[in-house]
Amino acid sequence: MKTYLVGGAVRDRLLGISGSDRDWVVVGGTPQALLDQGYIPVGKDFPVFLHPHTKDEYALARTERKSGHGYHGFAVHAAPEVTLEEDLARRDLTINAMAQDDSGHIIDPYGGQHDLRNRVLHHVSPAFAEDPVRILRLARFAARFHDFTVADDTLALMRQMVTDGEADHLVAERVWQELARGLMEARPSRMFDVLRDCGALARLLPELDRLWGVPQRAEYHPEIDTGVHMMMVLDMSAHLNAPLTVRYACLGHDLGKGTTPADELPRHIGHEGRSAQLLKKVNERLRVPTDCRELADVVAREHGNIHRSESLNAAAVLRLLARCDAFRKPQRLHDILLACECDARGRLGFELAPYPQADRLKRALAMTQAVDTAAVSAEALSRGLHGEAIGRAIDQAREAALVNGEI
Repeated sequence: MKTYLVGGAVRDRLLGISGSDRDWVVVGGTPQALLDQGYIPVGKDFPVFLHPHTKDEYALARTERKSGHGYHGFAVHAAPEVTLEEDLARRDLTINAMAQDDSGHIIDPYGGQHDLRNRVLHHVSPAFAEDPVRILRLARFAARFHDFTVADDTLALMRQMVTDGEADHLVAERVWQELARGLMEARPSRMFDVLRDCGALARLLPELDRLWGVPQRAEYHPEIDTGVHMMMVLDMSAHLNAPLTVRYACLGHDLGKGTTPADELPRHIGHEGRSAQLLKKVNERLRVPTDCRELADVVAREHGNIHRSESLNAAAVLRLLARCDAFRKPQRLHDILLACECDARGRLGFELAPYPQADRLKRALAMTQAVDTAAVSAEALSRGLHGEAIGRAIDQAREAALVNGEI
């Protein structure tokens, strides 16, 4: 029984990247042999075990045979006679199909080192086409290794997969999982560029795909094309180290521009509300987590108002803070403002522009938080006020604080 370090850990070592998870493949072993050594079984679809001390994952060498559509449509064969080369052959990309033995020697039967040197994402074999999740994985790797190109024959294979309907069999949870991971990469726009190039974006996120070619007013958007703007916003969110919730909000904030009537272009009056409605459909279809849904909804509805907020008086600012639920969830306001800053700076020539709207609204929130609402409520009760009347008294006190603070 021999063990080999495989996959991303080998790839990243060759690239000089540290901190990758270590995965191992066991050749010539059996489940019982690993159990006898104290390994802990965790695999559901095939034999995977955790090392009793390091907790690294160890999988028995296996082959896979297509038996149906989609991610689960495989028959798995794990046995002592399966070779390392056979196990590596089932992997997606050549740069992920390398192994390292105990002496540090690299086993590379499919040219992974060559493709690393040439910065190419290339499929290992035609079996790539058997699993539609690999389209998403490759797109995610393009976002991580953004100076890599997709091999021409790999892109052609992905396009054929989309044409054959394989992308239509993707499970919502896997789509969201890969999209979320890709959004958190160094250049998330590359993921969507690849998905668009192969035709998968139109199947998975048609609301986003239709934005390319939609014009915007040049005085506000020198880049003009809405799809280009969306990718600039996403990359700005990565540049500013935004969390996933903010990056997802950036992804969905302008979806409504794709449904602007042709005779109303390049203006997009009312696109905020349309964006929020389209996001609801996307959220349900991809089963997006609640925290991402809620932030994206507020950003879609309010980003235009936040951009214009420097011209709002105290009463209007107070209403805006209330619609953002800033009094109950002050941290969420910071995330909303970060998404809006990404939107404002995700424009050609505005990458280094300041965003004073965020500072003003943060200052306004701090002023309203300084209001002693308990004291205001007690005073209102002493005057015989109840229910909504007490709420109005609190609003009046908060507005007065904004006025006094020259908001």
